[in-house]
Amino acid sequence: MGEFEVHRVRFFGLVPAGVRCLAYQPRGGRLALARTDSAVEIYNFGANYFQEKVIPGHETRSVEVLCWAAGDRLFGAGLSGDITEYDLARLCVAHSVDGCGGPIWSMAANGSGTQLAIGCEDGSIKLFQVVPDGIQFERNLDRRKGRILCLSWHPSGSHIAAGSIDILRVFDVSSGLTVQTIMVNYRVQKVKRECIVWSIAFLSSGTIITSDSFGRVQFWDWEQGTLQDSHTVSTSAALSLAVSENEDSMIVGTSTGATYQFQLLPVKIDSQEKRWVRTKPFQYHTHDVRAVAHSSTALISGGLDAQLVIRPLMEKINKKSYDVALRKFTFPHRRLVSCARKAQLLLFQFSQHLELWRLGSTEETGKDGEVLPLSRMPEHLVQLKSKGPEHIYCSCVSPCGTWVAYSTASRFHLCRVQCEGNSISIKKVPKVPKLLLPAYQLQFSSDSHRLFIASARGSVHVLQLLEPGDCKHLHTLQPPSGSSEAVYLLASSTDGLWLAAVGGDWVIHVYNLKFFKYHCTVPMYNCAVTALAIHPLINTLVIAYSDQQLFEFSILKKKYTSWSRMVQHRGLHKSWLERDTPITHITFNPKKPSHILLHDLYMFCVLDKSLVSPRPLPKNSTLLMNQTTLKQLPETARKQELHAFKICKKFQPLLFVDLLDEKCLVVVERPIMDFKTQLPLPIQQKKFGT
Repeated sequence: MGEFEVHRVRFFGLVPAGVRCLAYQPRGGRLALARTDSAVEIYNFGANYFQEKVIPGHETRSVEVLCWAAGDRLFGAGLSGDITEYDLARLCVAHSVDGCGGPIWSMAANGSGTQLAIGCEDGSIKLFQVVPDGIQFERNLDRRKGRILCLSWHPSGSHIAAGSIDILRVFDVSSGLTVQTIMVNYRVQKVKRECIVWSIAFLSSGTIITSDSFGRVQFWDWEQGTLQDSHTVSTSAALSLAVSENEDSMIVGTSTGATYQFQLLPVKIDSQEKRWVRTKPFQYHTHDVRAVAHSSTALISGGLDAQLVIRPLMEKINKKSYDVALRKFTFPHRRLVSCARKAQLLLFQFSQHLELWRLGSTEETGKDGEVLPLSRMPEHLVQLKSKGPEHIYCSCVSPCGTWVAYSTASRFHLCRVQCEGNSISIKKVPKVPKLLLPAYQLQFSSDSHRLFIASARGSVHVLQLLEPGDCKHLHTLQPPSGSSEAVYLLASSTDGLWLAAVGGDWVIHVYNLKFFKYHCTVPMYNCAVTALAIHPLINTLVIAYSDQQLFEFSILKKKYTSWSRMVQHRGLHKSWLERDTPITHITFNPKKPSHILLHDLYMFCVLDKSLVSPRPLPKNSTLLMNQTTLKQLPETARKQELHAFKICKKFQPLLFVDLLDEKCLVVVERPIMDFKTQLPLPIQQKKFGT
């Protein structure tokens, strides 16, 4: 693998926002997630749970609830009182309508997806018709005192159940009248506090399920207004619940971080009578589980600890494969760190500001594994604050360290950075071209003379950077067949001749930068692209997909290389393909052309293409060992295990890895416990023996 001098960076103070709400789309296999900073993320279950889209947040827009309607249209609502439709192709807000009822606490679509119902602060439930260009107000249902905290449609669309404080009500949709009122506290003796109905589900059988602030999951007969069953799952609040599409399983989230599964099971063998039985408790979160969802094969939960947990149901999966593995997602599947190799600077992206740091240095030398003392400490050079309520979409620093660019939803910023000794100055470029905003990805050329800006509809803008601090628009590259999706990944060649761009449709286009024209398209692969890079010497495009496959494409020959075909023919190791975190960055060592460096959250790997014998690719029968384990083997055994994948798992979790030069590596870690100490204290649970 070779030895690197490693800059181990742990001062990236990223604190991921907690999960506020979830919405699962059964037919599309996609999960929408909103965080406490109002950012919206889309996970594609068919693409190995890859986070394929991110819509950054907005300080004045809270998202309390998300729902899918009319197929693949996503709507959100929150305390601002607006109902928002998101444009999932351009990754921005498409339409926004005032709900006219104050803050919106709940929203749900009927079974056909043609109507939206919202529950408001003023106690009203409002119906909206979903029309091709947005939504249109239809009418109000019977208004009563108390905010509507949760609501659910009957699958037939004839009735709506709504939960409030101490009360749940059932509304007839056609007449708009209240047809049933149920006091959820009538069985509790000497109640001195309010009972908040946090979540509700209306089943086709007529049963209403509620979870409340007393930690109870209750089952009601809505026609009789009677309590059928009650389960106390927590000493604190039961905050969320979700029922499977066929209504035989349910997940409940609590404020202690625990989640519970309920199943509808026969009372006796071969009996027609069934009861809801609590079957499986899980403790994957440390804080409130504000959001849960239920797919056909998995229980999904999101907590204020920023974790998204997907727990597959083994009994629902016929083939016992890696699909039954537990998955936890905390950090985004996109880069928030960029590196100026020549200047040895790091740029960290936060929601509303950027931080530019200079790496430390040492004058000492040592053996492999030794920690060397620093002669110069890392230095925080500058903080760039983004004005206004919009969060930052993307950012980048040039290789020479003299340019910084970033974009929000409505503004693109380009800054000139000058470092002279211990002083640093930043000057904003006053007249930047008015491009199609927002920018979704930024990348500087290797010589820092050009800036590539990924834009909507598959287009890429090319800017020429001028001295002493100016720029001009050179060209806009367009895909040959057009696209409705935004570009989310870019890769440029070191010689400045080629640019590869990937859009939300997962198509990779390659452009010739000498003539500013389309060159070719990489053969379509039915999976999301997670990372790509162009080799600095031979101009081959290395691509990583969300199913962990690796491809190498020759740009000049417009076809896959022989090495890539060999890899696909022999197949990658089972342990490699079963990793649950995507490759997020690929780079190369120019001094060792056969080496490809890539990393995910839990490992970085040096892939040595020069190893053609005895075993370039490890077989499934052998262990895919990391370097620490390999070093503990005897010399003969170590030679027998030699293969092309040199894996290091010493640094975790990894947000960024890159080469500064042929012998120097920078790794950026963000230990989970470092940011969990900055979260609010969770509800304390009494442990046995304490």
